[in-house]
Amino acid sequence: MSGPDAVLDCRGQRCPLPVINLARRLPELPVGAVVRVLADDPAAAVDIPAWCRMRGQEFVAAHPEGPGYDVRRTH
Repeated sequence: MSGPDAVLDCRGQRCPLPVINLARRLPELPVGAVVRVLADDPAAAVDIPAWCRMRGQEFVAAHPEGPGYDVRRTH
């Protein structure tokens, strides 16, 4: 598996800032692209997958060691 198409570094930001930044960044990427959100706020582990469900985007994977979260743009 290859790496993400883009990386969004939100480390040090409290939720909901990582989700807000993801919502701003994702439309800049082509459909099918994967962005890795680097976020060390524990709430991101819940907030990012929940945002994906609400917005119809694909939550691909969590990388706890990063900590990072991969999201694929679906539309």
